[in-house]
Amino acid sequence: MATDSWLVVGLGNPGPDYRHNRHNVGQMVLDVLGARLGGKFKSHKAHAAVLEGRLGLGGPRLVLAKPLTFMNLTGGPVNALCRFYDIPAERVIAVHDEIDIDFSTVKLKTGGGEGGHNGLRDISKALGTKDYLRVRVGVGRPPGRQDAADHVLRDFSSVEKKDLAFLLEDAADAVESLIVEGLVSAQQKFHSAGK
Repeated sequence: MATDSWLVVGLGNPGPDYRHNRHNVGQMVLDVLGARLGGKFKSHKAHAAVLEGRLGLGGPRLVLAKPLTFMNLTGGPVNALCRFYDIPAERVIAVHDEIDIDFSTVKLKTGGGEGGHNGLRDISKALGTKDYLRVRVGVGRPPGRQDAADHVLRDFSSVEKKDLAFLLEDAADAVESLIVEGLVSAQQKFHSAGK
């Protein structure tokens, strides 16, 4: 079953109060991917909203998941979904906010540190490895002396909202490119000038 299956996890916090926060940009990207697949997210026993589909006719199988837990408890649902769908860690893609990247920028990597991101830290702990893929969606550094946690738990600014749709589409494209073309090719495409 798992030979062509990928688990794409959009990180965020549950509930309407957090829906438009920078910290929930991963789940916003999954909404774009879900719309492309033409499906609806449904509740799964792994404490996640899940949408299954294929990337193109006969393409790889995608399991899109938005954990219904708070960010620092993301690992449990991710691990449960990996077991349920028999998907190995190297075919997990975590889509998340990244304050160390400028707004409107998308970067891709595999493994490495979590950069203080509690959602990633919990996934690494639950999977027993850091060797899963990440689509890092730039939300920029907090202005002035604002605390990083306050920054990510606020909605995008009115200026950022004008370009947010483009950022979400770029990040969704990056997920698809990662699956179809592989990490190195996707990195060359999305890390090049102008992206």
